[in-house]
Amino acid sequence: MTTLLIVLFALSLIYFTISERFRTYSWLVGFQGLLLFGISYFELDQVNTLNLLFIFAETIFFKTIVVPWQLNRIISLTNDTRIHRNTLPGYYTVILASLLLVVSYIIGNILKTPVIDRIYLTVSLFAMFTAMLFIITRKKIFSHLIGFLILENAVFLLSLAIGNEMPMLINTGILLDIFISVLILGTFMTKIGSEIHTLEAENLTRLKD
Repeated sequence: MTTLLIVLFALSLIYFTISERFRTYSWLVGFQGLLLFGISYFELDQVNTLNLLFIFAETIFFKTIVVPWQLNRIISLTNDTRIHRNTLPGYYTVILASLLLVVSYIIGNILKTPVIDRIYLTVSLFAMFTAMLFIITRKKIFSHLIGFLILENAVFLLSLAIGNEMPMLINTGILLDIFISVLILGTFMTKIGSEIHTLEAENLTRLKD
């Protein structure tokens, strides 16, 4: 069951590279939150009630409900629903993502050890590379924000790869996850949205005024 959820997570990353609509990005972020909860539930060896509630709050409540709601609110406020017209075409992005998946698999094989799960490591690396691809190739701030959220999910998976018997270590990583997400979303909503009223990264220079 866990392998299926991991595969679905990897497929969602590829779907990210194909889609051109921001609301689809929002839906995919929520979907990944559900997958991460399922992966955590089936993978962790020491899940007591407190840990389970903590993970439920972080994945289901925060990643699946709160973050997508905030993303949709940003879309509504800015009235911007699609990626920049000069963004790298989707088929090129898919090719790059496929190459990154191969690279992640190779690195995962090189770094495999008895204490690191190769599948988790490979997919978490793929998620990191996909996040960087979003940040580098996309021209709008919203896409960059999605990239950072994908990067957070990659860190979550990496923590499972090396610590499935250490729930407190994972919980610490989850707390950092929440803090960074709230910080990014809060800054976007209160500062960027109020100052420049646009999602184009080039206009960030206006914040200096």
